[in-house]
Amino acid sequence: MNALTWRLVLGMSRLARGLHVIGPQLVRVDDPFSNTDHILDLGGGGEGVIGQLRGEQVTAVDIRQEELDEAPDGPAKVVADARELPFADGSFDAATAFFFLMYVPNRDRSTVLQEAHRILRPGGRLHIWDVAIPAPETHSRRTFVVPVRAVLPDRAVRTLYGVRWEGRSMSSESVLHIAEEAGFAAVAHEMSDACFHIELTRPAA
Repeated sequence: MNALTWRLVLGMSRLARGLHVIGPQLVRVDDPFSNTDHILDLGGGGEGVIGQLRGEQVTAVDIRQEELDEAPDGPAKVVADARELPFADGSFDAATAFFFLMYVPNRDRSTVLQEAHRILRPGGRLHIWDVAIPAPETHSRRTFVVPVRAVLPDRAVRTLYGVRWEGRSMSSESVLHIAEEAGFAAVAHEMSDACFHIELTRPAA
């Protein structure tokens, strides 16, 4: 759902009793890439934050064509399921997941990270920015919403991310665990309020 739609939803939040909205989150996206990196952006539709950061170096994949249509021009755009990516082994120098794993059900996150590991070259890096999602406390709140201000080196992007809450609980520790099971090694792990940034590498053989 795009930012304008979410603003309308939040504007009616007193009526929309099913929303659980956490406080606004400031997320700094320092540019960790070189000018030669070929970058796969998982869930890169909508605001396309990584596409705004690195333009034509990015291949944005999303399961929904309409999300890719909303994303800014620059990146290549591919409709694909992150559980079964249409790319050869070792095709990319880097991969990103910017507030994407929150949309992946718990049962599928391991498969998604295994695919991310597969498409990275040895020594390639995976960067994950996301939010810690607790288990739902009540059945009356069905949607978890996080307002985000993403600060890039040359601009800031304001948006909101919202997802069906059931089956989406997540912590940085749980993501690290399944990433390591998929074959990644942790490079960095940072928390900022409710959000986190994890840098992983596919170890060289």
